[in-house]
Amino acid sequence: MKLLHITLLTLLILISGCTSIGKGMVEAFLEKEDEVDTRMCQIRGEAFQGLAPLVKDPNSTAKVLMVHGVGNHIPGYSTQLMEKLADKLNLNFVGKVIKNISLTDPATNSKKLGNLRVNRLTNQDKSHELLFYELTWSEITAEQKAILDYDNSGEHSFRRTAVNDMLKKFSNDTGPDPMIYLGESREDILVSFAQSFCWMVSAQWGDLPTQSDQACKLSNQTISNLKKDHYALISHSLGSRITIDGLQRIASLFGKKSKTSGFSLKLSQAFKENKIPIFMLSNQLPMLQIGRKLPEVTGQWDDYCRAEGTLYNSRFISETSIIAFSDPNDLLSYAIPYGFIDRYLDSRLCVDITNININVAKIVNVFGVDMANPLEAHIGYETDDRIIAMLTNGVGNKNTSAIVNERCQSLVTTD
Repeated sequence: MKLLHITLLTLLILISGCTSIGKGMVEAFLEKEDEVDTRMCQIRGEAFQGLAPLVKDPNSTAKVLMVHGVGNHIPGYSTQLMEKLADKLNLNFVGKVIKNISLTDPATNSKKLGNLRVNRLTNQDKSHELLFYELTWSEITAEQKAILDYDNSGEHSFRRTAVNDMLKKFSNDTGPDPMIYLGESREDILVSFAQSFCWMVSAQWGDLPTQSDQACKLSNQTISNLKKDHYALISHSLGSRITIDGLQRIASLFGKKSKTSGFSLKLSQAFKENKIPIFMLSNQLPMLQIGRKLPEVTGQWDDYCRAEGTLYNSRFISETSIIAFSDPNDLLSYAIPYGFIDRYLDSRLCVDITNININVAKIVNVFGVDMANPLEAHIGYETDDRIIAMLTNGVGNKNTSAIVNERCQSLVTTD
């Protein structure tokens, strides 16, 4: 990241016209980087447990689904995050086989809807198990983004400075995805999420195909898994919007089917007993809500989510805990404001919110100018030790990691 810092600093120098002091400023900048880490970390909202209790339950399998954000991704993009979590969770054994499922639409098996990559992590005696599911959906938007390939070619790129060419290529790769998601491809992306979610809840490790392009289908095994296993979701940037929209879409479908008898009713009841945390890195829900239709059911949290509520038996899930991480210097990240749940999120999800404002990128002061790398502030979440500690051991409980207790300020909400 120091190279990126130097690039940003060089731009500042050129803009100011003070190139004569460039060398001294760069040296001062790098010296500042080596100072004691005093980055902000402020937590406000509901206490949460993290992944450790889910993994340590010897009678269950913990399952985590990762959903990426904007930009082209290839399978394996979340390996660093997965390995950091495995280390903190003391899961030091990984299966020899990595399972890859080519996702497709159950209605039209010819559609290519991305890849689901699954790793199995355990401790030595296999009493603790984590299945890590990684959804790569960017294949869906790649063809439409190809319209900008000409701008990345030598025909145009050589006309830009090296720094601007790097930034333009980054913009061409990431900028179109939110626009594409608002268009016709949105349904395909949500089906991709739904299929990934289906595989997570419907199959154990031995049931998953090693390589397949078959569609997932719900079964009696799904009901059994929902009663036994633990689930969590991790998302980044646009992936957070996809995750929430995907869950709201599933809730809507279940709302229509659960009125029937038999299998659908049993499946709906199994979902109602679950609590699913969603760890949103570089959360973008407020920005990506602009211009969108509201969900079918809003403003009825008490009715659906309190045991004494008149619609409690019609909820989709017992609790959806959103833990929203945002760096104030991440230009694409937002905290979730008070009242957002009631107005913009489906009441049947029974959402509660914890906002974590955290400086992922270091802030340095060079000759009176505060600087932070906005790119690092957007992509650095998965490598921040404080965030890994919160994902692992949560906040506001007896197992909260020392690094969180020592370096974060916490305001846990109470009734």
